[in-house]
Amino acid sequence: MSRIGKNPITLPEGVTFEINENVITVKGKLGELTQELTDDITVKVEEGSVIVERPSESKSHRAQHGLYRALFNNMIEGVSKGWTKELELVGVGYRASNQGQVLDLALGFSHNIILDVAPEVKVETISEKGKNPIIKLTSFDKQLVGAVAAKIRSMRKPEPYKGKGVKFVGEELRRKAGKSA
Repeated sequence: MSRIGKNPITLPEGVTFEINENVITVKGKLGELTQELTDDITVKVEEGSVIVERPSESKSHRAQHGLYRALFNNMIEGVSKGWTKELELVGVGYRASNQGQVLDLALGFSHNIILDVAPEVKVETISEKGKNPIIKLTSFDKQLVGAVAAKIRSMRKPEPYKGKGVKFVGEELRRKAGKSA
């Protein structure tokens, strides 16, 4: 049995979990998420908890069992608490500012990069004197927050010698020694 898949998911107060044929809908105070489900996996709501079950011990069923349980857990946590990712800009002259959902990045290129962020993701930029600028992304959809953060990071990935670039807060970079003179 899948260690992740067999754990029941407790539903917090204010979150509704609806099963309509092969579409799961989760509604909470922060938003609403839907997920399609394959025919093989069965989902039951019992006494304020969600239970995901599989029909057999085949490899594909075991994989889907843990996958769907994790997806549902992320959906429930997202609509109740929300997800946050923070990116740090390391480098001289690297700046970030936002006007609503439009993010303006100065990453050492000849022109600033202007990025329109999805309306479901709330963008906040923090610039303090003497510290690296931080971009804070918040949403109820974990996949969307991760995709937007990965897109911003791909604009200027951290390089291994000085560590300059866009990195996640708390990310450990693999550093290389430079030329030995």
